[in-house]
Amino acid sequence: MVNIARWKVILVLVAAAFAILFALPNMLTADQRAAMPGFLPKNTLNLGLDLQGGSYLLLEVDTGELQQSRVENLVEDARVTLQEAGVGVASIAPQADGAVITLSDASAQDAGVEALQNLVRLGTQGVADRAVQRIGDNRIRFTFTRQALDAMGPQAVDQAIEVVRRRVDSLGTREPSITRQGANRIVVQAPGESDPAQLERVIGQTAQLTFQMVDVDNSVAEAQAGRVPPDAELLINEELGQPMLVKRRVLVSGENLTHASVGSDQSGRPAIDFRFDSQGSRRFGEATSQNVGRPFAIILDGNIISAPTIISPILTGSGQITGSFTIAQASELVNLLNGGALPAPLNVEERRTVTAELGADAVAAGAISTAVGAVIIVVFMILAYGFLFGGISVIGLVLNGLLIIAAMSMTGATLTLPGIAGLILTFAVAVDANVLIYERMRDEARQGRSVIASMDAGFNKAMGTIIDANLTTLVAAMIMFVFGAGPVRGFAWTLTIGVFTSMFSAVMVSQVLLAYWLKTAKPKKLPISEAA
Repeated sequence: MVNIARWKVILVLVAAAFAILFALPNMLTADQRAAMPGFLPKNTLNLGLDLQGGSYLLLEVDTGELQQSRVENLVEDARVTLQEAGVGVASIAPQADGAVITLSDASAQDAGVEALQNLVRLGTQGVADRAVQRIGDNRIRFTFTRQALDAMGPQAVDQAIEVVRRRVDSLGTREPSITRQGANRIVVQAPGESDPAQLERVIGQTAQLTFQMVDVDNSVAEAQAGRVPPDAELLINEELGQPMLVKRRVLVSGENLTHASVGSDQSGRPAIDFRFDSQGSRRFGEATSQNVGRPFAIILDGNIISAPTIISPILTGSGQITGSFTIAQASELVNLLNGGALPAPLNVEERRTVTAELGADAVAAGAISTAVGAVIIVVFMILAYGFLFGGISVIGLVLNGLLIIAAMSMTGATLTLPGIAGLILTFAVAVDANVLIYERMRDEARQGRSVIASMDAGFNKAMGTIIDANLTTLVAAMIMFVFGAGPVRGFAWTLTIGVFTSMFSAVMVSQVLLAYWLKTAKPKKLPISEAA
């Protein structure tokens, strides 16, 4: 005990330097942090929604709508493919997972199966995403495979999370929290965002951009009367304010869009410049080459925003969307397009706003409760174990708090109101280890052991109990972190960090300081042996 290992001393000094270095920026103003040398860390604690104020949205991904949309696209792909292959189709009966196609001529079944087989693609796990099956002599069943259907929902949620993250980042919101909840829900917390309506509008818009040919061979009036051709759909042209008939088949979609920016048309009005990737450029070039002189529709979320006529083939892969945009509308649309299209609609299940004033009140309440808890613990330890042993516990407690703040600042963790509760709990856990050690020392001293033997026994024999207690706390915190969401995870994360830092501060720091005292003071009697 007297000759404490040198590595323990070095470890404590390094931990103290780390704690001060990374916790210090939290105690400085923004100007003071900016004036610090560049090599010093400047990360601070991120305050959560309940402390800083902001907006909260609970979103649900409409996976049913996604599956229906994918099936409709599959049916249209089958219709166009069979038509291009010269296979006559008598009827197409849509189903939940695809369609049953009845051919006009049974002898064309082989040609139809071969044409549809060309639409089959291998998924990420090497499993075919579509299945082609013969039914009788003149029917073909063309459907998604079960693996493809099962993967649609989870993939859509993962894609939606990334799209939502990019859209929220475009608003300039600092440290947003975007997490998955359950199978198909997303929780968005945007601290500091004072306009939840704007947040909801930007997040919730699908931003599905498609380029489709205008149907000039059929009458719009006939379509309005309910006689819409099977390969077309009736949409509203926002530019003209009237309905327009367009082909269902998508020539190029927003998935092939690599960049969008705000520009201006020939009249100086706001417009949107766009550029496709290599695949989109090729498909766009082929489509415009084959349809010179015909109009095509640029469709955003089911509405035609522009319907220009193809004057010449567009082979560069870039173009411009014109319309009656304001600069603000064009900028918002560019952010949506650059962020990517949502794979499925998002339904807002819950919305909540926390004002900055309420957040400030929560910070003040948290600070007061933390200070009161710390004072009570300090007073108890000093009254129970004296200024020497109690003071060493307090030093370990202060280092423990600095280590927690430093670790959370370094990892970019977010401090929430439940996180403050976890912080207070770790203080109690930290001194709990000291209590176990000191009480064991006291018992050994009362049995007549020497000071060194009592202190060695205090640390060695109490260690098993300390590890067991902290291990069970750590397991509980991990369960809350894995299965919880939002504030529960904030509490669990703070508690997890506190378990490790409290064990270090209560055991290692106390051991080093008491060894130094023992070496310099050489006491004949343990000060706490006679305490009550």
